[in-house]
Amino acid sequence: MISSVAELYKVHPQTLRLYERVGLLKPSRSEGNTRLYTEADIARLEIILNLARDMGVNLAGIEIILNMREKMDRMHEQMEHFLQFVQQELARGVSAAHTSPPKGAIVRASTPERTALRTVPRAPRGGRRSS
Repeated sequence: MISSVAELYKVHPQTLRLYERVGLLKPSRSEGNTRLYTEADIARLEIILNLARDMGVNLAGIEIILNMREKMDRMHEQMEHFLQFVQQELARGVSAAHTSPPKGAIVRASTPERTALRTVPRAPRGGRRSS
């Protein structure tokens, strides 16, 4: 409830209402329309208070910072999904790559004397004919 959170963090309830009005906090509501703060709401409030109290950031700046944090979190999730996908594809493709590399691929050619890179010849493309 708003009074409990306000007392716990030593802020006036109107401050919490202001944060809600400008969109920085979005607590859920009970059937009696009482604000209910989740752990995520409390964590977000702690960030807001840290930015406002300790760093002197105004409300517009806090909004920008919070939006950037959310975007960074989404990008991090996307990168994690991408890495999982790449790892799966690499695991799937390792055995296929050892049997026959695709045409035009650069592969490592090992000989007892040396290791070098070579190009696997491409298959001829359709279209132009040489005379």
